[in-house]
Amino acid sequence: MSLFGSVRSACAEVASRAASVRIDAGALARLARRFAEEGVPRASPDPAHQPLGDDRATLAFVLTLDSINFGSGWFPLLLKRPGLSGYRSLATCWRRHCEGRGVPEPAELRRLEAADCARIFGQQEAPPAIAELMALFARALRDLGEWLRARHAGRFEGPIERAGGRAEGLALQLIEMPLFRDVAHYAGLRVPFYKRAQLCAADLAAAFEGRGWGRFEDLAELTIFADNLVPHVLRCEGVLVYAPELARRIDAGELLPPGSPEEVEIRALAVEAVERCVAQLRQQGAVGASAARLDYALWNRGQAPEIKARPRHRTRCAWY
Repeated sequence: MSLFGSVRSACAEVASRAASVRIDAGALARLARRFAEEGVPRASPDPAHQPLGDDRATLAFVLTLDSINFGSGWFPLLLKRPGLSGYRSLATCWRRHCEGRGVPEPAELRRLEAADCARIFGQQEAPPAIAELMALFARALRDLGEWLRARHAGRFEGPIERAGGRAEGLALQLIEMPLFRDVAHYAGLRVPFYKRAQLCAADLAAAFEGRGWGRFEDLAELTIFADNLVPHVLRCEGVLVYAPELARRIDAGELLPPGSPEEVEIRALAVEAVERCVAQLRQQGAVGASAARLDYALWNRGQAPEIKARPRHRTRCAWY
């Protein structure tokens, strides 16, 4: 089974066993019908999708940014840039740092500390809990620098060349790093998500417009990039329905432990719901329907004020 197939299979199995989350078939059909009638909206501009200088700098920027594309469990405490979400605040800070000083070379990445990240991301005056996130960012960037040194002769191009034009080939390499190894365990079942390992290929494809270091022949095989926003949008759309106690905990802002049954069910059923939506779209003749395209559409839908106003689940982890 392919890497992406293993994600789909495990998430479908979780969906068949889930106790706290279910998929509403009627709401799912309505969502699919709306996408079929209106088309899947294009993603709005993302700092990860914009070229940064030459091709090597763009490649290095995307790889480094996706190494730290997590932390949503801390975002309510994050010092954000005016008018920007947690992710866009962090991505904008990293982009401005790289534009001003160049993307750090692998040797520089290996020297980064939490204090460096706090300065880069403007978090020196943030609440104490954010120090934990900055330490994880520094670790993730050091891991990337060491991995590039040990496995790819210190070259950002190395993993892309070795991937051979396949997103799966890139993801299989990225999950050699611990903070990319996004795998949960649920009632004896191993449940891989590999959110950021998959997202990296999609972001490179967007940044390079599908050419050169952004050409991957298997992008249609990606699943969604299971985080806390896409499931939240699906909940707001009525597609995901939470058990009353789980809904109460989320609405009260209670943190869900990473790897807890409820947290795994939320992510897994979001994957399964979008897979079913893609299948329905293809049956209705939608050209180019894919989980990754729906993920971008749903994620951007999540920026709407009415969606942001409603609490989503929060988990402090390095996966999303």
